[in-house]
Amino acid sequence: MRTVVSRLIHTRSSLPRLFVSDAPRNGRCLTTDSDKVDEPFKVEEAETVNTPPPPTEKLLVLGGNGFVGSHVCREALERGLSVASLSRSGRSKLHDSWADSMTWHQGNLLSPESWKDALDGVTSVISCVGGFGSNSYMYKINGTANINAIRAAAEQGVKRFVYISAADFGVANYLLRGYYEGKRAAETELLTKFPYGGVILRPGFIYGTRSVGSVKLPLGVIGYPLEMLFQYTRPLSQLPLVGPLFTPPVNVTSVANVAVRAATDPVFPPGIVDVQGIQRYTQKK
Repeated sequence: MRTVVSRLIHTRSSLPRLFVSDAPRNGRCLTTDSDKVDEPFKVEEAETVNTPPPPTEKLLVLGGNGFVGSHVCREALERGLSVASLSRSGRSKLHDSWADSMTWHQGNLLSPESWKDALDGVTSVISCVGGFGSNSYMYKINGTANINAIRAAAEQGVKRFVYISAADFGVANYLLRGYYEGKRAAETELLTKFPYGGVILRPGFIYGTRSVGSVKLPLGVIGYPLEMLFQYTRPLSQLPLVGPLFTPPVNVTSVANVAVRAATDPVFPPGIVDVQGIQRYTQKK
């Protein structure tokens, strides 16, 4: 009998003590082994595992050789992205150094076969395509061309699509009916094809230094003072009919910054971003 009791006591004492305690004191950690209660906690270096690098983000800018498009391309390159541009004229006429780091495609969005290869490997698209003219021409350039691009990008499996549209200007919408009807048709298509990765920017007048041939137009001389002024007239933008005329101008660098963020940041919310939204996102670092 004494032998049995002795064995039970020996077996019980050899079991580790499992208990819950408060945080360790004096830098000591408690373990389940009663003989190692007072030993300091030791961290062993984890073994590294060879994993493939994340896929490279490749951005395609539609209209990358234009005023807004060129700023978008430069912004994306500064963020370390692989950037390509597609336009009817192909390579930009700008002689800036960043243009040599781009891939330039020539094609017409109204002729899908002329630019399908430009979407190979693309993860996100920013469209800066737009134009003025007759109502039928404006609808074709602002609407049909962008709708073709949106559909092709969706079929190719592109993750995110950003469309630089335009703010409403009330009475001006009727004077440029084809322009705005085309823009809104493209917006509807984008929200349908990219419900979780489609972003629409609606800036007003976009200012900055614009190159026309060898001449540089400093639009900021007009745009910046107006932007500052309209910050104090925001209540007037709520007036019927004429209110939209008080929509503040926005710097082209701000538009480019937000466009690239929207195209590459997976947590950037989908939907429409107005002028005030563009200004807010620009202030966030």
